[in-house]
Amino acid sequence: MKLKSSYSISILIAVFASIAMLVFTIEINGVKLLLFFICVASFSYFLIRKYIQKRIEILYRTIQNQKLDVTNSFDLEASEEDVKKWISDRSAEIEHLKDTEQFRRDFLGNVSHELKTPIFNIQGYVLTLLEGALEDKEINRKYLLRTQKSVERMISIVEDLESISHLENNVEEIKFGQFDIVAVCNAALDALEDKASKSAISIVFDNEYKPILVQADEKKISQVLTNLLVNSIKYGNQNGLTKVHFFDMNDLVLVEVSDDGIGIEEPHLARLCERFYRVDDSRSREKGGTGLGLSIVKHIIESHQQTLNIRSTVGEGSTFSFTLKKSE
Repeated sequence: MKLKSSYSISILIAVFASIAMLVFTIEINGVKLLLFFICVASFSYFLIRKYIQKRIEILYRTIQNQKLDVTNSFDLEASEEDVKKWISDRSAEIEHLKDTEQFRRDFLGNVSHELKTPIFNIQGYVLTLLEGALEDKEINRKYLLRTQKSVERMISIVEDLESISHLENNVEEIKFGQFDIVAVCNAALDALEDKASKSAISIVFDNEYKPILVQADEKKISQVLTNLLVNSIKYGNQNGLTKVHFFDMNDLVLVEVSDDGIGIEEPHLARLCERFYRVDDSRSREKGGTGLGLSIVKHIIESHQQTLNIRSTVGEGSTFSFTLKKSE
C-alpha cells in the first residue's frame, strides 16, 4: 500500500490502533470502537499535519525552487526520491568543485614552474653582463642571444595560454570553410622538413592521396597538424619514421599521425592533453616546447565538435587521430 498523504497515514494508524483495541480489550462494542477509531485518526492527522508534513513541505519547496503546488496532496514517497536525488546531485557537485580546485592549484604551480626557468635565465645573463661581461663583445653577444631565446620561450608560453583561454571562452570564432586537408598537411610537412632532418626522422604520407575536401577552420587545423608532427619529431627515435594516414568514414575523414617513437605508458594517456602535463618531466623540458601543444590540439578539435583519440605502445610508438567533417 502506498502512503500518498497525511490523511491515508492517519487512517492506517487508526486501523492498527483499533485492531490492537479489539485484541487486547475483551468488552468493547461497535459504537465505542467507532468513536475510538475516529479519535485516533483525527489526533494522528493533526499531529502529522502540524509537526511532520509542514516541515517536509518547506524542505521540499526549497529543493524544487517553489515549483510544488502545496494545495495538491503531498506525496511522501516522491519527495523522498527527490531529496535523495538532490543529495546525490549536490555530492557530485562538491566532488567536481574539489577536482576543479585541485586542477587550479596544479595549473598555477605548473605555470609558475614553466615561467620561472626562462625568468631566472634572463636574470642570470643580465647580472653577468652588468658585472663586467658587457665589455667582452664575444660574451655579451652570446648572453644576449641566450636572453632572446628565454624571452621567446616566455612569449610562446603566454601565446599558447592565450590561445587556450580564447578557445575555452569562445572568444575566437571558428571560421568554417572548405579546403583540401591533404594540401594543408603537405604544407605542414614541408615547413617541418628541416626540423625533422636534424633529428634524422622522416615524415611521409603512407600513400598517394587525391584532394580531400573538408569543412573546418583551415588555420586551426593546420596548427593541429603542426603540433602533432612536432610532437612526433620530439619524441621519435633516431632514424625514425612518422606517417600521415587518411581514412574515408562516409561523411567524415579520419586523420592519423603515427610514429615509431618511444611510446607512452597506459596510465599517462588519459592525462596527456592536460595543460603542462609531461610524461617524463626532465626529458620533455630538454626537448623544449611549452607543454601546451596537445591541450591546444584537443580544444581545437572539440571546438569543431569532433574527437581526438590517442593510442600508444611503449617502445613501438604512438598514433594521434582526429576526425573532420567532409565537405559536401
